[in-house]
Amino acid sequence: MTVSNDGESGLENQDEQGKRDKLIRRKQEWAAEGRLLTGNNGNRETDRLPPGQRLVQNWPVLDLGVHPDIPRDKWRLWIDGAVANPQKLDWAGFQALPQSQSVSDIHCVTAWSRYDNRWRGVLVRDLLDLVKPRPDAQHVILHSYDTYTTNIPLAEFADEDVLLATHWQDEELTLEHGGPLRLILPKLYFWKSAKWLKRIEFAVFDKPGFWELRGYHNHGDPWEEERYDD
Repeated sequence: MTVSNDGESGLENQDEQGKRDKLIRRKQEWAAEGRLLTGNNGNRETDRLPPGQRLVQNWPVLDLGVHPDIPRDKWRLWIDGAVANPQKLDWAGFQALPQSQSVSDIHCVTAWSRYDNRWRGVLVRDLLDLVKPRPDAQHVILHSYDTYTTNIPLAEFADEDVLLATHWQDEELTLEHGGPLRLILPKLYFWKSAKWLKRIEFAVFDKPGFWELRGYHNHGDPWEEERYDD
């Protein structure tokens, strides 16, 4: 029997969707079981490694299997919602914003942590100066090119160490790690640092995102071990 290219693509798509669904079910089961929870609270002032975490030297790749590859000439970042000065930036426009560097640790909800990551990109504080959130803005909803979403309190999004990153360890972010642009928010579990950013929405009301609607904590503080919904 001959299978057309369209048929092959359809089978591949079904296979990828099956893998994606299986991963989502497994992660939801972890949340329901409270997997990896230690019941201990850490102290971010004294503890570099949050409770239940293990230190790694590599950078594991964890996602839903979709890596949206957007050409730079097609790429856009929308910044809108409860702001006085909404923006639609192309790649050149984003690169024209003030560029900064930072070093931070990252902590994944699947219990790995990596120290001393060097980032380059645009500090969120510089972005806020540009778009000017309205006084009633309290939340930020991140939208990715793969349709992923996650939510963050504006107060933590505005922390001095939060960065819209284009580079890691002095190299451009690879596609598998969220390039060309991802958020880096060191104080929360890494699922909050959305990959493949497409839109930053400032909101008056909270909007739980993809994992927050599937059993994961709405906030995600590693030192409080906020892995899963109560």
